[in-house]
Amino acid sequence: MNALTVDLNSIISLSDEQYFQLCQANRDLRFERTTTGELIIMPPTGGETGNRNAAITAQLWIWNEQKKLGKVFDSSTGFRLPNSAFRSPDAAWIKLERWNTLTSSQKQKFIPLCPDFVIELLSPSDRTSVIRDKMLEYLANGTQLGWLIDRKSQQVEIYRANTEVEIIAPMALSGEAVLPGFILNLEPIW
Repeated sequence: MNALTVDLNSIISLSDEQYFQLCQANRDLRFERTTTGELIIMPPTGGETGNRNAAITAQLWIWNEQKKLGKVFDSSTGFRLPNSAFRSPDAAWIKLERWNTLTSSQKQKFIPLCPDFVIELLSPSDRTSVIRDKMLEYLANGTQLGWLIDRKSQQVEIYRANTEVEIIAPMALSGEAVLPGFILNLEPIW
């Protein structure tokens, strides 16, 4: 099943608070919102994708628990990007200094920051072009490093600020200077 995009702009323009309340009232649905206000209703992942998303998030969380350099978020976390879009990457990380600038209220709702690092894992229902556009949107809004992982081809597209996209076929990925010492083992992901 593919994501469904709904344009409500002709009848209503949801405020950020109304969007948050819509998501809270429909917790069984996963929403994202584009910069133009279109709602994207995303289907839940299948078992294989969900398991691999968990493996990714677990590795990132364990690294962060040891380093204590930031905060790790799973695929159910919403981020309000500077361009006004609301996105939910499969895994994300924010530097602790940036997280600590948020109020308690901001930490309880959709995070009003673009993550420093994001991972998107292509699922069988994803359109690659749509996820690539999403990765570029993260970069345009402040992400420093992003990985688009394609299990089918066993390739990773690496997105870095101010650099061309690099496509590689690795068994592990380095978090580079953004996530010092982090290595994502791709064996359980493939």
